[in-house]
Parts: sequence; structure tokens; C-alpha cells
Amino acid sequence: MEMNNAIQTRQLGKTDIFVSPIGLGVMEFAGGGGLLGRAFPVIPQEEKNAIIKAALDGGINWFDTAEMYGGGVSERSLATSLKAAGKSDKDVIVATKWLPLLRTAGNIPHSIHKRLHYLDGFSIGNYMVHLPYSFSSPEAEMNAMADLVEAGKIRSVGVSNFNPARMRRAHRALAKRGLPLAVNQVEYSLLNRKIEKNGVLETARELGVTIVAYTPLALGMLSGKYHKNPELVNRMSGWRKISIRRNLEKSRALIQAMDEIANKYKATIAQVALNWLINYDGEVVVTIPGATKVYQAKDNAGAMNFRLSVDELTQLDEQSRRL
Repeated sequence: MEMNNAIQTRQLGKTDIFVSPIGLGVMEFAGGGGLLGRAFPVIPQEEKNAIIKAALDGGINWFDTAEMYGGGVSERSLATSLKAAGKSDKDVIVATKWLPLLRTAGNIPHSIHKRLHYLDGFSIGNYMVHLPYSFSSPEAEMNAMADLVEAGKIRSVGVSNFNPARMRRAHRALAKRGLPLAVNQVEYSLLNRKIEKNGVLETARELGVTIVAYTPLALGMLSGKYHKNPELVNRMSGWRKISIRRNLEKSRALIQAMDEIANKYKATIAQVALNWLINYDGEVVVTIPGATKVYQAKDNAGAMNFRLSVDELTQLDEQSRRL
């Protein structure tokens, strides 16, 4: 796949897979189906097609979905959109996830055909255990995943929301099968830096595992839109409204600093947030912001077209640590 000249791909863990520093998460494509389906509005397929095309045009070459995102609705929508954009399997990387809740590792080989069915001709570049909760050990899960690699049904193995101890157990189990643990997908942003303190980031560096950061814009807080228009918060409801309202004032100084930097690069505040995330820790972190509108996909991709200076990275780091 042709990339923008300014974009350099990064190795996913110690695999032979290379991805753009920013991918596109398509959890929002789950609307209308299965688990999480009710949590999101139904986006017309034509709009999904336009979102995926905008991401591809911006240099994004990989997409993150999951069984949990609508029980196949997100996966199928993604495949449909990639085909509408004229892409084939060789052009892109698709990551998806197995849902371990109330299951054992024995389900992994039995349910993989559903993932491949919904992805409709697009292979699974990275297959993750979505959560650290199941009736089986990490070792059993990794051995089942390794079997899928050996059978040619997936290319690499990852985990999501694993703590350092479980990461090590997964890594050791795969190493015995001659495979690397490619990724650990966890929440990480300028407003949530827990992985820097709980050992996850340090362990990832040590083991050569890529961190895939989700919720990189902190529910939209790091776009600055709620600071500029607090009325948007008043229109919301539920836990998201409570979370944003609680953090609005204490993050204002950080947003103002990001706004000044954004003006320098003719970028958006959200792009600055994403750029910090993919550059502050070197190349160990990549991220998967979502999009429900075409302009958001373009904005996400555009964050790869410039690079914050060391001083700017440090400034935002220090500002973030004061929160």
C-alpha cells in the first residue's frame, strides 16, 4: 500500500507486520448488532465506506475491530468498506479480537471461522485476547492462538488489557512455540498515563511488544471541543457526561498548551494529542482512534504528517503530569 511520504510504518512487536503509527478503530461501526450494538448509533454503510476511504487516503493501513463490536457487525462493515475502496487483503492489515468472557481457550479454534466469515476475504493480521477474564489460563489461550498461526488462520498473536504479569505469561507461552507476543492493547493518552506507572509500558519495552493505545483522545476531551463549547457537555447524559465534566477544568491548561502548538503546525488539538502519543515513547506506541464522521478520519490520519519537537513533547508531558 502506498503511504504518504511523511509516514513511516512501524513493526508490530517482533513480527513481520508493519503498520502506520495511527490506525483506525472501528468499534463505532458496531451500531445495531450484538454486544455493544445498542451503545452506538447505526452509521449508514455509505458513511462507513467514506470513513474508511478517508483513512486510507490519509495513509492509514490498518484497522482494529473485534468480535465484541456488534457480534460481527463491525467486522463485516469494515470488510465491505475496504472492498468499496478497491482494497484487497494484501493492501491492508486487519486486527480483531476473541471475546473470552464465559469461555475457555477451547473456544478459540471453534469460533475463528466466524471471524473469518465476517471479514469476508480479509485475513487476520493480528488476533488478540480481548480481556484478561476467561475460564482458561493465559498459557492455554496462547497455545490455542499459536495453533491458529501454525494453521495459517492468523498471522500474529496479541492481548488486550493485560497487566505486566499476564503479559509475561503470554509472552513465555508463545516463545515456547517460537512466536512473539505482538501487542498489548490498553488505554493510554495524555489524560490517562497509568501504563507508565503500573509496569505495562516498561514490560512492553523489555519484551519487544507494541502498545496499541485505545481511547487516545480521552472520550473527546483531548479534542478541545468541550473546553471551547461547554454546552456540548450539557447535552450529554450518563457516565460520559460525569467523566468529562469532572475533568474539564483541571485539563484546561493542557488544552490551551496544545492549542498553541496546534496553531504552529496548522493542526487541530486532537492531532497534537495523537502526535504526542505516537512519538513521546519512541516507536513502542501506536494508536487506534475511532471515527463516526469523515472529517474525524481525515483528522486522525493528518496527525501523522508532522512531528512535535522534543521540547514540545516534553512540555505536554510536564503539563499532563500536573493533572
